[in-house]
Formats: sequence, structure tokens, C-alpha cells
Amino acid sequence: MATTDLRTDIREFLSSRRARITPEQAGLPAYGGNRRVKGLRREEVALLAGVSVDYYVRIERGSLAGASDGVLDALASALQLDEAERDHLFHLARRSGAPSGPRRRRPAVTVRSTLQQVLDAITDAPAWICNGRYDVLAMNQLARALYSPVLADPRRPANTARFVYLAPEAARDFFVDYDHIAGNVAAKLRMEAGRNPHDEELIALVGELSTCSELFRQRWASRDVRLHRSGRKRVHHPIVDRLDLDVESLELPAEPGLHLNVYTAPTGTPTADNLALLASWAATQQTLATELEAHDG
Repeated sequence: MATTDLRTDIREFLSSRRARITPEQAGLPAYGGNRRVKGLRREEVALLAGVSVDYYVRIERGSLAGASDGVLDALASALQLDEAERDHLFHLARRSGAPSGPRRRRPAVTVRSTLQQVLDAITDAPAWICNGRYDVLAMNQLARALYSPVLADPRRPANTARFVYLAPEAARDFFVDYDHIAGNVAAKLRMEAGRNPHDEELIALVGELSTCSELFRQRWASRDVRLHRSGRKRVHHPIVDRLDLDVESLELPAEPGLHLNVYTAPTGTPTADNLALLASWAATQQTLATELEAHDG
């Protein structure tokens, strides 16, 4: 992507999903031991989806315009798509039915002061707000302390996708499950590209990552997509060492496209103790900064 070609997006997404399913996985007999295609044949997908072979061939060549929700659901079922992949298929179909518009710059996103107040009221857990491009738009004090390696890049807004792919040594030191994180970042950016194909900032970000990172090019080419979800994040922090954090990623209904991320740990665990230690260190740094500002003034 410097810009996304819709027909290519559709063709490569559907063919990549088809290639990963064997006839046995789809409940079909595998006639002959020498299949020329990896995964299902197009006619097998058509059979499973209940559409004609000619119609499915047209779809996989990039023509989703006019496909009904029923057909899309049948394709999602035939290709065994998960929730994120199904949503992505519907995004591609909606783009097929919409007039192609010029590339447009999305309005600059600023987080409302009341949302910053919410973040600041969360004192025992790192909390921050990001958009679908992984721009870090607002953080509380503990999140700034936790993500200090990410914030080392002077560019603002800080961007965790850039950190993962353009500072890979620092990112591997920070994220215990670096390879998993890298895959998720590319897949979520791919999902965002399906939703907002004309987002100039996203196009520029993907272009930058593709130019500078072979790993990103590989992950992007997989066509995988992911939704923002809750889970576990394990990091090595330079101050308090290992943190195994439970992550909740919450959509903000009043701010479409933004997510509130909160990291916690069960009481009494080493991670909870280390979070408390990190909070104490962050408060010390804040006090020191305030004192220095007062001295300079």
C-alpha cells in the first residue's frame, strides 16, 4: 500500500483465505493425490457457498459490487473466516459499492479534556487512548512511565507501530512476545485500511513501514486482519523488569475509531507489586520535573 487497489485487495484476501483450507477441513472429499492448488479450488468454494462457479470467479477477481449480505455470509462461512476477517470482507464489499473518492486527510484528532480527566483519575493502572493507526493520543502518568521506550522517539503523536517495526531492537527488548505483537500490529493496520482506505495518514504510515522494514512487508503481505481485543501483554520494563499485564481495549462510542486501553494485574501478584513500584518511580520523576521547572522559573 502506498494506496490500496480495491480489486487487488479483494483478490489477494480471498485467494489467501482459500489457500489455507484443505478439502478435509471443509468436509469435502479430496479426489486424487495431486492437487495443483494449495487449499480449496474456486469451484469448491462456490459449492460450499451455494453460488455458481462463474459468479465466485468474478468475485475473487475483485468484483464484490452488488454482493448481498447473504452471499457475503455464505462466503465467510465457506472460507471459515473469523470475526475480524468477516468484518473485513464486508468492508471490502461496502467499498465496492461506493463511488471511489479522492484520497482525503482525516481531521486532526484531539482528545477531549474530559477524557484526559478520566485517564488521570485512573492512578493504579496504565491507561491510554489510541486510534486505528496506533497513534498514542493521550496517556495517564503511569502509562507514560510504562511506555517510556515508545515515547523515546521525539515524533508526536508517538506511534507504537513505528516503535515495533522501526526500532526493532528496542521493541524486542521491551515486548516479551515481540513476534506475536508485530503480527497483531500489521493485522490491525490492515483492518483499519479496510475501514478507511482514503486515510492519508494511514497510507503514509504503511508506506513508511513498508519502505523501512522487511518484517513489516512480510506481515502486511499475509493479508491477516485482527480486531482490537482484550488479552495479555508481557513486557520487560527498564525500571521494574517483567510485567505480565491484562489488557482491556474499549471502544469509545462518542469518539468513533478511538480505543481506551487499560493495563491491570491481579492483586498480590509480582506484576501488581511492580506496577506499584513503577507508579512510585513515575511520581518521583514528576515531582523532580516540577521542582526543576520551578527552579528554572
